[in-house]
Amino acid sequence: MNNNIGKIIKVAGPLVVAENMMGGKMYDVVFVSEQRLMGEIIELHGDKASIQVYEETGGIGVGEPVYNSGQPLIVELGPGMMEAIYDGIQRPLDMIYDEAGDYIPRGIQIPALDREKKWKFEPMAKKGDEVKRGEFLGFVQETSLIKHYIMVPDGIKGKLKEIKEGKYNIEETIAVIETEKGGVEINMLQKWPVRKPRPFCRKLAPEEPLYTGQRIIDTFFPIAKGGTACVPGPFGSGKTVIQHQLAKWATAEIIVYIGCGERGNEMTDVLLEFPELKDPKSGDPLMRRTILIANTSNMPVAAREASVYTGVTMAEYFRDMGYSVALMADSTSRWAEAMREISGRLEEMPGEEGYPAYLSSKIASFYERAGRVRCLENDKHRIGALSVIGAVSPPGGDLSDPVVQATLRVVKVFWSLEAELAYSRHFPAISWLNSYSLYTDNLKSHIQEEIGEDFYEFQTEAMKILEEESELEEVVRLVGLDALSSTDRLTMLIARILREDYLHQNAFHDIDTSASIEKQHKMLKIILYFNQKAGDYISRGADIEEIENMDVLDRIARMRYIDEKDINKIDDIENAIDNEISSLLEE
Repeated sequence: MNNNIGKIIKVAGPLVVAENMMGGKMYDVVFVSEQRLMGEIIELHGDKASIQVYEETGGIGVGEPVYNSGQPLIVELGPGMMEAIYDGIQRPLDMIYDEAGDYIPRGIQIPALDREKKWKFEPMAKKGDEVKRGEFLGFVQETSLIKHYIMVPDGIKGKLKEIKEGKYNIEETIAVIETEKGGVEINMLQKWPVRKPRPFCRKLAPEEPLYTGQRIIDTFFPIAKGGTACVPGPFGSGKTVIQHQLAKWATAEIIVYIGCGERGNEMTDVLLEFPELKDPKSGDPLMRRTILIANTSNMPVAAREASVYTGVTMAEYFRDMGYSVALMADSTSRWAEAMREISGRLEEMPGEEGYPAYLSSKIASFYERAGRVRCLENDKHRIGALSVIGAVSPPGGDLSDPVVQATLRVVKVFWSLEAELAYSRHFPAISWLNSYSLYTDNLKSHIQEEIGEDFYEFQTEAMKILEEESELEEVVRLVGLDALSSTDRLTMLIARILREDYLHQNAFHDIDTSASIEKQHKMLKIILYFNQKAGDYISRGADIEEIENMDVLDRIARMRYIDEKDINKIDDIENAIDNEISSLLEE
């Protein structure tokens, strides 16, 4: 703790200016007034410091003291993080509720991790081993789904002088490492400054898909493990539901969900739903591999910025263990608005639409912390991935908004949500004409190897049909559907099947909520097989209305409700198509 005690000379909402702050450094954590409200230095002028306070500043006045901790904002990393619900500065909300009730009292300081709980530590290294940063000393079975590996802290290397086995709390010594400067005691608790990215050996190309169970995403606009994506859309277009779906069904081993400035009722839905959800692989509660950060719109604005960094630092920690981690940030617009408010109170020169001039660099530095990495120099097998998916809420759905534009410059996947689709009850309301993914070529060989060489042929053919439909719609508006040729009417029919029976997905249906890539492949194959057979039939002079009234169309429409364990039943529809076409030919 710095001996200098500052004195408040100005209070402007979440911004406090204090003098006599010599020795203070940028991003040092300080405690404001005798209530010890937590804040962070964000500007220094001589002995004056501007501080963003993470709590409500009502009732704080000029002349009150400011105590400098001399340390940046840090997160605690160790056993006990899984299943936790934190606020933006990693205060455990469940523990606060137990101690103080429904509302968070100002100035409350509760450690992020339980100091009393004993964890069973099982060593993986042995006495006499040479160890260095990031290497596993042992593990704790934190939940039924997650092994929490205890790693050698950054900056420490040497010979393992002692290692224990048994039940310990996170502050008790579990190993001693003999370094050049002497013996260093290691416990299960690590601390890390949130604004500093955690180190790794090297970044790798994103070559493995992160399956989401959402057909429009996995088939047309896939994201890679270690990739970045943004989901911009207007109010009511389903951004939060998509984030929930990805958190539930993405093939990541660990989920970090940040509710950054979202409505309280939405965050409540997450907090109530997640403990009820089952992990699709194990059947255990999904919460056992999830960390939630709740920073709702009525919480202090400054803590929004911290919540994003808090979440990404915790995600990097699990990435370093070799896990695939998916981080959902909902929404980065609220984070940018918090930056704009603080910047305005600092009287900085505003950039576009009042956002600070450094908006783009802040957004880029956040998304750049994603990636697929080799964690250690001497271990080519420990590869971790951190995928970052951010929702953006531009005013009125305007994609020229500075936050959207700054985000699109750094992410490689763009899932464009459209109000028109949402209003017509088509969910997910992702536009198949405006969205894109720059990972498709990277993932091609992996998906073809896993699913089949024809998957991308189907994808290309389906997208071509959807694009042709958008062109034909102009003609239909002018002259009506009956004026189209039989071939064009078939294109419109297949496009409608693709839209309504393939791209449309019911998030609240037990089976349709998620589809494996194998099921997607089979469904797409059947739809395009029907297109081919119907096209052949039309080329023989058949009536398009006979095709539009075929009984097999009902079976195609119900494919999405076939359970994963019965997906081979989808193949039977191919025979049904052949039989019905044959009977029409005989007539």
